[in-house]
Amino acid sequence: MNNQKERSVKRLSKQFDKIFLEIKSDINNKKKTLNFLSKDFRFNFKVEDLRQFKKFKSVALIGMGGSILGAEAIYSFLQTKVKKKFYFFNNLDENKLSNFKKKNLSKILFVIISKSGNTIETLSNAFALNIIKKNAKNIILITEKKNNILFSLSKKLNLFYVEHKNYIGGRYSVLSEVGIIPAYLMGINVSKLRSKITDCLDVKNKSFLKKSAINLVNLINSKKCNNLIFLNYFPEFEKFLYWCQQLIAESLGKKNKGFLPVISSAPKDHHSLLQLYLDGPKDKLFNIFSLENQSKEKVIINKNIGLNSFINGKKLSTIKNSQKQALIKSFIKKNIPFSEFKIKLANEQVLGKLFSFFIIETVIICKLLKINPYDQPAVEQVKIYTKQLLS
Repeated sequence: MNNQKERSVKRLSKQFDKIFLEIKSDINNKKKTLNFLSKDFRFNFKVEDLRQFKKFKSVALIGMGGSILGAEAIYSFLQTKVKKKFYFFNNLDENKLSNFKKKNLSKILFVIISKSGNTIETLSNAFALNIIKKNAKNIILITEKKNNILFSLSKKLNLFYVEHKNYIGGRYSVLSEVGIIPAYLMGINVSKLRSKITDCLDVKNKSFLKKSAINLVNLINSKKCNNLIFLNYFPEFEKFLYWCQQLIAESLGKKNKGFLPVISSAPKDHHSLLQLYLDGPKDKLFNIFSLENQSKEKVIINKNIGLNSFINGKKLSTIKNSQKQALIKSFIKKNIPFSEFKIKLANEQVLGKLFSFFIIETVIICKLLKINPYDQPAVEQVKIYTKQLLS
């Protein structure tokens, strides 16, 4: 059995090296999806053209899936740097729309994003808000330059338009116009966000990437682990994990393969799901996320209460870290597979590196499994059925 595993690792290692070189080549190819990782990547907008929108103190993003999840991740992870109010319309929510319509919508900048330009939910939200009007100065449309509804409206109604590159799919678009324009409007340093995005391809990081990708491929092929649990001890990281959930599910979920990515909030879920995690079916792989440099909030028990507790005087981050370490100890004892990601700083460079690492790792895993990383045929079929039912 060990010999078979060793042969599998050796075979995958050779394939990885070949794919690794292909990815480096794709990054420098202007017609390939991964070109957005290149330092020479050209955006379809000029910063000076966006300055007219800096006056808006409130911004609403309307989109679905990869058109909005990346921007939400940026906003949540770097929220201490954002000085404006941001709203996200990423679903069909009647109550949210009704309450939002009570605001003075002319004072709010709307960024409407859809690669196809025909996304039903995106169009439904935009039209329900009744914001698309001729010569409107509070709208940015991001879509492909082709015959679609949003592009047609941009021409017909003289609305500000940015081209969505047709070779970059939604779940891979966060470091292109789709994520960078919202980041700029947030006041985020977008140069820093993109400054370290190829670090995982450096020689010193290649071995970690290889080991991680091959391990995940072997787990998928073994059919023993169907669930990938993101166990998150860093609340501001949750939106990033929803972005990552789409990336992994849509890219890998083909040919009866893939993981079901599940976001689990810790330590809250210690009190609801931990029993299952530790003593339920052994069909789960865990990715544990935490921020090392956390707040200095402490537990202070008033002396007048007369209570002597081991948590008194402890930082909340110390308590969370102890809970995390206790869980890891239990995982090791029960031989439950896991990886740990310790985030040292919540800044632009770190976030950019996290985006690119998970993108590159996912593409490599897909290629090792002989799966197309960039399509989602089952999703497209549901869209066709939906249009048939509404027509």
